[in-house]
Amino acid sequence: MFAPDGKPREECGVFGIYGEPEGTRITDCVYHGLYSLQHRGQEGAGIAVNDSGEIRVHKDTGLVNEVFTRKTLDRLGSGQIAIGHVRYSTTGPNVRVNAQPLTVNHIKGCMALAHNGNLTNHRELRSELELAGSIFQTTSDTEVIAYLITKERLALPSIEEAVSATMNRIRGAYSLVIMSPRKLLAVRDPLGFRPLCIGRLGKSWVFASESCALDGIGAAFVRDVEPGEIAVADEDGLRSIRAHCGDRPKAHCVFEYIYFSRPDSVLDGVSVHTARQRAGAFLALEHPVQADVVVGVPDSGLDAALGYARQAGIPYGMGFIKNKYIGRTFIEPGQSHRENLVRIKLNPIGATVAGKRVVLIDDSIVRGTTSARIVRALRDAGATEVHMRASAPPFINPCYYGTDISSRENLVAANHTVAETAKIIGADTLGYLSTDSVFKLNDRPVGGFCAACFTGDYPPECAPAPFQP
Repeated sequence: MFAPDGKPREECGVFGIYGEPEGTRITDCVYHGLYSLQHRGQEGAGIAVNDSGEIRVHKDTGLVNEVFTRKTLDRLGSGQIAIGHVRYSTTGPNVRVNAQPLTVNHIKGCMALAHNGNLTNHRELRSELELAGSIFQTTSDTEVIAYLITKERLALPSIEEAVSATMNRIRGAYSLVIMSPRKLLAVRDPLGFRPLCIGRLGKSWVFASESCALDGIGAAFVRDVEPGEIAVADEDGLRSIRAHCGDRPKAHCVFEYIYFSRPDSVLDGVSVHTARQRAGAFLALEHPVQADVVVGVPDSGLDAALGYARQAGIPYGMGFIKNKYIGRTFIEPGQSHRENLVRIKLNPIGATVAGKRVVLIDDSIVRGTTSARIVRALRDAGATEVHMRASAPPFINPCYYGTDISSRENLVAANHTVAETAKIIGADTLGYLSTDSVFKLNDRPVGGFCAACFTGDYPPECAPAPFQP
């Protein structure tokens, strides 16, 4: 399944804060943090608040401003610890019961957990837990993590030791925020697939999927959570457990830089805005063309278009106006009127493209259907030539780490040559970013990228194992 615009989508965003900031309620901070992370998930949202050991939670399907009103935030009240989540479903359908944070009550206390990523061995672990008597309330792999932590916590003296033991069992991508009665934990898988960072707001510690969420509440960026790290915030301050750090090659998801993350975020020391401009510059070097104007597809194609224009010496123009008022609830017309959808969401500016040879930059081409509609819209607006450039290599493999590319069936590049794809989308020429350039998107060394959706080289220890239920 893909987004309505034909793009792959990522699972979710997480946010947590320890210590109620002076002058504002902790729930309001989480609400604004989740608003900044809304791009990471539009299907569900939730907030859990810890007030003197009692956890109150509100969650539902929908956007942040649909799930939370002033009244619901007032009911959640104040507290010393809170976590939040925005969700897009990759494991488990979009129903209220799968919304997060998940809460667990056990003999040693309570816990709330929010997860960004996807486990590759969740089916095996779930079967093992079910055979041992566990009763699952959701179809999400996050509940597997919650049960494993709870099981370990019953035998171990602290929540952080239970989390560390659980990390020995789970494989795949996971960035977690975990709330216990007295502590807030931020946990990142040993390969660092998904981003997670640490901020400071007065005396409060803040954890978020992206640095833009820190900016959204006025918190100062401190650093990224290291791959494999367990960061613990409690009454003694912030401390770190690094037993799982440094023993495996890093595998940051490169698509975080190409598409998922907001351009104003900085991930593992790399500006997303800068990385996308570099992608566009590499595209100009690899796929030059004689043209009159370079335009980008809003929003994630704009930075790459600017980079292409600067490198190629071709004027950059605003080629589309994006309708920002079409949200999750927009009713798509019937099949016979579906061609109008791209014009409603992205309307070309004739003054920019009419009578001109256009270089069109988008972040990626997945199925090709949306690209075809955008190319056609430019031609209808008077473009004499349309040269399509994608700031990602061809998608030819499924992703198992939290991106909804689950098979090769609908991937146009997996089933057609570049020339065939250009013809399918109606472009005069087509060029993809090379896989070599993907690994140069950062302007300084930060470790390895996972680009398995382009190359097929999956991290061996996190590749999905065959499973027989």
